[in-house]
Amino acid sequence: MPFYHKLGKIPHKRHTIFKKPDGSLYYEQLFGTIGFDGMSSNLYHVHRPTQVKEIKSKLDVSPKIAEGNNIQSYRFHGFKIQPEEDFLESRKSILTNSDCTIQLAAPKSSTEDYFYKNADADEMIFIHKGNGKLRTHLGNIDFKYGDYLIIPRGIIYKIDFETEDNRLFIVESRRPIYTPKKYRNWFGQLLEHSPFCERDIRRPSELETHDEKGDFLMKIKKQNEIFDMIYATHPFDVVGYDGFNYPYALSIHDFEPITGRIHQPPPVHQTFETDAFVVCSFVPRLYDYHPESIPAPYNHSNIDSDEVLYYVDGDFMSRNDIEKGHISLHPAGIPHGPHPGAVERSIGKTETEELAVMVDTFKPLQLTKEAMEIADDTYYQSWLE
Repeated sequence: MPFYHKLGKIPHKRHTIFKKPDGSLYYEQLFGTIGFDGMSSNLYHVHRPTQVKEIKSKLDVSPKIAEGNNIQSYRFHGFKIQPEEDFLESRKSILTNSDCTIQLAAPKSSTEDYFYKNADADEMIFIHKGNGKLRTHLGNIDFKYGDYLIIPRGIIYKIDFETEDNRLFIVESRRPIYTPKKYRNWFGQLLEHSPFCERDIRRPSELETHDEKGDFLMKIKKQNEIFDMIYATHPFDVVGYDGFNYPYALSIHDFEPITGRIHQPPPVHQTFETDAFVVCSFVPRLYDYHPESIPAPYNHSNIDSDEVLYYVDGDFMSRNDIEKGHISLHPAGIPHGPHPGAVERSIGKTETEELAVMVDTFKPLQLTKEAMEIADDTYYQSWLE
């Protein structure tokens, strides 16, 4: 994140002596990105963070690409993904390219027996159903329906769910996830025209510090394989840190929509960005107020990007027969727009209650075998009159 955060105990200066109560030293770690040029935080550990007892098994979790991917629009029935007990096993890759992988998950239980670290990608986890606590080595964050959890690569975490009925929409990004540049000044502060501000962003609190030795199972994802490692000390042993690199939460319900006299283009909904894709939030809002406006979006062609829409709640007025948990894919190279009757229905309407998350990628997405199991491959014909 482009603003400073501090939690726990830290010394007055970086890279200086910081003693425990018994006179021995805490162990400093620079937790940084982009070769000392990106976001970083300075962490102080009770034990050396480098102690690995054993490297055990590894599991290939590469997305399995479906054969015969076509240039056509698809709809996927996301709630057909079956719940599973384990958090990692519940994650099903649906769409992927070299920059990101879009997943669905329906975990039934918390990560009790292991810690997890994604060394490949930043993670954006959108909470469609469920509530609980994200526990990390940089502090904890409570979450609920509508929250985006942004977890930078390398963060060690667990997820504690309070319910068994959990539905997650996940984007793994091999590029850092930032707030949009157009909403920030040259210091990094979010500007007045931004649809959210720093006070909407929930930073970690409740820092857990465990001074424990033993056998701690760590699952680390690297190059699409998950490695099981045994750490010699509890991974949550940070007594304090400061810096700019940490997990955070933002509720889609705190996103303030930008509206106008005539229909506004999708970039007004932008919430996060990378140099490879953007994430947008469609939220309840007043419609356009020009006396002859057409609230429904106009037909448009995605010449440079694939558009993915995850439908969360409400009535998405530009689509017919769309339900919660559906995903639409409109690939680059072909036009798409409102379904038959949507334009006419929208005229005279004053507001919408729709809630959706959009991901626009600048490289083509490939469908996985798991995607085809929940696909409606006749969706491309739904614009026929």
